[in-house]
Amino acid sequence: MRTTTSGGWWGRKSTPGKVETYTRWSFHSFALIEVTTLGLPAFGQAGTGTASRLTAFVAAHALLCSATASRALDWTRDRRPRPVRLMWVLGAVTVLVAVGALVLRERGGGGEQLGAATSTVFVGVLGFGAGTLTLGLRGPSHVLAVVAGAVAGALAAQLPLGVAAPAAFGTALAVLCAAGGLALTSVFSVWLLDAVYELDEARETRARLAVAEERLRFGRDLHDVMGRNLSVIALKSELAVRLARRGRAEAVEQMIEVQRIARESQREVRDVVRGYREAALDVELAGAKGVLTAAGITCEVTGEAAGLPAEVQSALGWVVREATTNVLRHGDAGRCAVGIRVAGGRVVLTVENDGARVPSGSGGGSGLRGLRERLTAVGGELEAGSVGEDRFLVTATVPLPALTGVPA
Repeated sequence: MRTTTSGGWWGRKSTPGKVETYTRWSFHSFALIEVTTLGLPAFGQAGTGTASRLTAFVAAHALLCSATASRALDWTRDRRPRPVRLMWVLGAVTVLVAVGALVLRERGGGGEQLGAATSTVFVGVLGFGAGTLTLGLRGPSHVLAVVAGAVAGALAAQLPLGVAAPAAFGTALAVLCAAGGLALTSVFSVWLLDAVYELDEARETRARLAVAEERLRFGRDLHDVMGRNLSVIALKSELAVRLARRGRAEAVEQMIEVQRIARESQREVRDVVRGYREAALDVELAGAKGVLTAAGITCEVTGEAAGLPAEVQSALGWVVREATTNVLRHGDAGRCAVGIRVAGGRVVLTVENDGARVPSGSGGGSGLRGLRERLTAVGGELEAGSVGEDRFLVTATVPLPALTGVPA
């Protein structure tokens, strides 16, 4: 058996983990965006000393936004408490940097170029600060309050410095667009992350329900087989006891009948277990499709199992069961394809799924080792490993006994 693993830090993550990682790094990238769009352009619009100070303040604010976003996302996932103190610090730093840029614009006397640089910093810092703060809030009213506070603060800071009303309202409108857009991005990102995790939990629940349903079916089969026979055994044993106490010879006949029913029950239980453990391949294929579909995984089955020898069907049936279990437990599949074909006197079964997530360094697990032993007993082989970035393929090959009547 040849077994390979899907390596890579990204490939081992589940779909919710990938979405969360993407979301986190998106907000971390905002820090770089803030510095490059607010701080660095100041070097072309203001003196070196002034530009250096503006860039330093913007960089400090960007790093604080990144730290707050990370802690807030942890809070949304219930891993940490809400970063209240950090949010207050971010709010205070946002106000200080924005007001400092505004004062520098109105009192710095650096001309139009300095005014353009400080105006950009004023609007951008308020936008990034308000947008990041909304990550730590729940409820649209709180989000709207933060955005409205940023806009009102922009107006309240400009008017006392003698800024003309039209210019002040224009700047406030720019703050509304920046803060509102980033706040909407934050709210949507958290909503999307919550939805992905909820969908993943629902998928796992469907998989568990499918397995539980199969166990209930097996339990019902055993109950149907054993219920009647045990009742008969109990009645006949009681009758034999009564007859034996009276010295009646019929007690022996009743116990012989009890013995016969007990042996018949043993045979029927073995038949049930054999049917569960060595079911026909077409039954296993239908069961796999039902279980995967119930778990929200699109399953496509191609090929026919009719006419194959019983030992071949039993061995391949175990492959279908184990592969289906691995798809449910060890991956994040959205699609699974099962195919069976006869070629060159051999039966080839393939099970391929996407969303593969195999732990690094895995040797295939005891399940695959058990399949190898079963296939070896009928002269078969098993190959299992990753194909491409996120697909996993299991291939079982079993030779057909001579004169089976199955066309090659």
